[in-house]
Amino acid sequence: MRKIEVKKGIYWVGTIDWNLRYFHGYLTQKGTTYNAYLIIDEKITLVDTTKTWMADEMLKRISAIIDPAKIDYIVANHVEMDHSGGLVKMLEVAPNAKIVTCEKGRAGIERHFKKNWPYHIVKSGDVLNLGKRNLNFVLTPMVHWPDNMVAYMPEEKLLFSNDGFGQHIATIERFDDEYALGTIIEEAKKYYANIVLPYGIQVNAEIKAVSTLDIEMICPSHGIIWRSHVKEIIDKYQEWAGNKTKKKVIIVYDTMWNSTSKMADAIAEGFDEKEFEVKKCFLQSDHISDIMTDVIDAEYICLGTPILNRNILPNMSAFVTYLKGLEPKGRKYFVFGSYGWAPAGIDELAENIKKLGEVRGVYKMNYIPDESELVELKAKIKELI
Repeated sequence: MRKIEVKKGIYWVGTIDWNLRYFHGYLTQKGTTYNAYLIIDEKITLVDTTKTWMADEMLKRISAIIDPAKIDYIVANHVEMDHSGGLVKMLEVAPNAKIVTCEKGRAGIERHFKKNWPYHIVKSGDVLNLGKRNLNFVLTPMVHWPDNMVAYMPEEKLLFSNDGFGQHIATIERFDDEYALGTIIEEAKKYYANIVLPYGIQVNAEIKAVSTLDIEMICPSHGIIWRSHVKEIIDKYQEWAGNKTKKKVIIVYDTMWNSTSKMADAIAEGFDEKEFEVKKCFLQSDHISDIMTDVIDAEYICLGTPILNRNILPNMSAFVTYLKGLEPKGRKYFVFGSYGWAPAGIDELAENIKKLGEVRGVYKMNYIPDESELVELKAKIKELI
């Protein structure tokens, strides 16, 4: 396999998952990579692994560079199986290697694999000498699991950033100057919105910790490596973690006989006349993870659903569950929908949403709204924004 040298003596040896389209609730239309990095020094070190079923692909890449049995350390920055799944294979071929992780990482790995493996436990501020180079560790709990940590190599000004700054993109290009930057940023935004969003406080703490470091390259665990646009992605993370919104509304809705759809159109017109950026998302065709990518910088979120058997439609129920898990802070909400004989479900949706943010208005229309009702709805929206 072609050797990909990230920096002199440091190689990308990860795997490419071309076919992945679903990642625990998150639609990954572009697939992904599971990035692992091999450091050739006095102590041969592997940073992260891959999914269990892709371990042989990773092993082939390592074997093209060095005998895997010579590996001294395997750095486990994260326990999740897309990072740690290859540990079983690696400890079979490199039985003398030690797993370098934090205490919570050790507990998680032991719980996952039930193996009696050797460990080198680190905490924030610890340094692991590899020979000519060192790895400095910073624990980053809840970005996005309790065991998360990152490793910085000062001699190369390189940050192994774990899930931070990652994206789900399957490609043979490895670097940010080899791939469309707009696409990388958008996929990084989607990754943040769907995985990291609830942990903004912890992300800010991580950014503060790494901001003191001189970083020329960021090597994440998924997607493209940052070498030419490091400042841009750090600035974006500061923006997203700072919960900065703009004059933008996301109208998320489902409909049965187009009554709720007509209400969504009227609401969109109201926001448009107030010069908001407007994005309509139809739950029958727009995936919840793509919607969340737009939610991340929206000031307003409007949720619309008709009533089915005294309840909101299942698509809306699923989206609200997903939204509550990701917990965007400080958004303003409108709730709306049509009903036949039992409007209570729309009120229940509004009550549910109050746990997330301010509900500015709740609008219900019986059966099919007429033109005058839609004009009135638009006027009410304009009054309240």
